[in-house]
Amino acid sequence: MDPNLLIMISAFIGVIALVFGVGFALQGKSDSTLEARLAAFTGTAQPSKSEITEALMRDGLSTAQGLIGGIVQKFSKLPLFFRQADSPVKIDHFLMLCAGTGALGAMLTVIGRAPLPLIPVGATMGFGAPWIWLWWRRKSRFARFEKQLSDALDLMSRALKSGHSLASGLNVVASEMPAPISTEFRTVYDEQNLGIPIEQALRNMLVRIPNMDLQFFVTAVAIQRQAGGDLAEILNKISYLVRERFKILGMVKALTGEGRISGIVLMALPIALFFTVYYLNPDYVMLLFNREIGRQMISVAIFLQVLGAIAIKKIVDIKV
Repeated sequence: MDPNLLIMISAFIGVIALVFGVGFALQGKSDSTLEARLAAFTGTAQPSKSEITEALMRDGLSTAQGLIGGIVQKFSKLPLFFRQADSPVKIDHFLMLCAGTGALGAMLTVIGRAPLPLIPVGATMGFGAPWIWLWWRRKSRFARFEKQLSDALDLMSRALKSGHSLASGLNVVASEMPAPISTEFRTVYDEQNLGIPIEQALRNMLVRIPNMDLQFFVTAVAIQRQAGGDLAEILNKISYLVRERFKILGMVKALTGEGRISGIVLMALPIALFFTVYYLNPDYVMLLFNREIGRQMISVAIFLQVLGAIAIKKIVDIKV
């Protein structure tokens, strides 16, 4: 085996061991998590949006002290992002995983005998792969919640018509509906049981799930509790509105399907063609890296690729 390859593999293993060693050495338990939960659940003070984000940050950083914890604290919305994605991985472990996948991407690029300028690209792609997975997990969770919301509102409306209170209706949704909507409504039910006003508990859920239809529901509950009215009828109308919007959204997706497929093909074709030509004739492709005009062409091509992706997304992404 090539001695340079052995050195690179050994360096990769050493870097991964160092990252994990530093992470586990600096991690520790903190009482701030317990204090935050007690302060939120006892209802001694109504938490604002910033306080909710801060509490989520303390919960996500319960094992991230020292170096990684200091880095994460600079990104205040990162713990909320993990909470919205219902990530099974803690933030500090996730960052170490990203470092490992980034080093692995760079090593695979070297093993594949790619040009030297592509090594940072491979490292960036490896580092970004876990983030893409987390973003997709968050997006799919929001989509499932949105699809379940109309059924949850119907269920709450029937519970209210049968004589249950609003809190009991929340408990019915938490008990009968699948995740993720059952998890979020269970959190709201537990918070109001422990003393937080139900309007504030619903606003907390709106911070965790930024959804327009959910905002209609939260606003309707807040107005109804102040001015009165038939909440069951209001929930029925909101549920009908959500279902009609989904029908229109389905029609829009069907009409824009061709544009989305065309965008995917146009974005992937240059990249696939580049690697194909490099595999068939590496010397021909290396001219793009060895000459100044070639590097300028690559920069312009990347810029135009990003610009085209944004333009296609703006065309096919129709808000309903």
